[in-house]
Amino acid sequence: MKVICNGNDLSDAVGKVIKAVPSRSANPVLEGIKLVAEEGTLTLTATDLELAIEKSIVADVKIEGSTVVPGRLFSEFVKRLTKEQIELSISDGNQLKIRYMDSEGVLQCLAADEYPEVKELTEAQSFFIIKNEFKDLVNKVAFSVSADDSRPILKGVLLEINDVSVTGVALDGYRLAKCTKPIEKTTAMMSAIVPARCITEIARLLEDSTDPVQISIRKNYMLVDLIHTKITSRLLDGDFINYKQIIPTSFETMVTVPKEQFESGLERAMLLARAEKNNLVRFDIKENMLQLSSNSDAGTITEKIPVKLDGVDIAIAFNARYYSELLKYIGSEYIVIKFINSASPCIVAPSGGTAEDIMYLILPVRMG
Repeated sequence: MKVICNGNDLSDAVGKVIKAVPSRSANPVLEGIKLVAEEGTLTLTATDLELAIEKSIVADVKIEGSTVVPGRLFSEFVKRLTKEQIELSISDGNQLKIRYMDSEGVLQCLAADEYPEVKELTEAQSFFIIKNEFKDLVNKVAFSVSADDSRPILKGVLLEINDVSVTGVALDGYRLAKCTKPIEKTTAMMSAIVPARCITEIARLLEDSTDPVQISIRKNYMLVDLIHTKITSRLLDGDFINYKQIIPTSFETMVTVPKEQFESGLERAMLLARAEKNNLVRFDIKENMLQLSSNSDAGTITEKIPVKLDGVDIAIAFNARYYSELLKYIGSEYIVIKFINSASPCIVAPSGGTAEDIMYLILPVRMG
């Protein structure tokens, strides 16, 4: 193999695929990046067997060939060569020689045939969605996935695709996030459970754009094809929780809260709640006033926020971190919180929006 490429192009490609390189693996070849030079193109591939990222760049291919370079070392090296023309060549001992200006580096490589093949998705069903819309959907739900290994299915984001929209759902047993976005078109109604790490990485790799992206699903895999970049994710196998049964439909209390005031009051109340490591903040709602209170050995904090109250008074407590995390993803001036009683989950949504667009559910904490 012998190839000449632009250092900036190479650095950008390595920066994308390195996200799929595991920091440590029982199989050393997975800690590498596969390079394939052929027909005017240098293609870089990395995978941890769950997520695979493939990126192609234009290159002057003198001799076709392939190898597997040590991923982290190669990444650190080439990102310092962005302004150079780089020549990559393989010696008989499977060493990669990296030439730039009058200097060179040599890295010991592994054989390309030891590298696992990335799954090709043929005859897959697919849907098309605006890139910005898909990024927004992922950002609004993925933070709510479970981190508990005992329930691996909850470490993924459920995607449900119908004729006109895609709904993303994530939950961890204490909270649920749901967001629905329109799609351009689809070849079938389908669903998939995508590992949160994979779908988050896919969202990061999507540029901010109003162009559509094609997302293909077949059996245990999902493919996002960005022309010069392909991202393949293994899907989680199993049945997702029937989340529709969890979401309440009737409420005793509904409160409309100014979002900015609520967010800043909550952050102050959490200062003491964090000291107790349970983030417990009490909500007392009556006479068009929401009182947030927290206490610890260090003291007490009480915040009062004027609200619009419809229904009965209520006293309820929450792990306030769940509120502070979801508030980052609500852009409206006001939010609506709907309660049943002090022991039942509440619903949080933007004021004026429908529950179908974006909705969060949070379980309360029992008050002593």
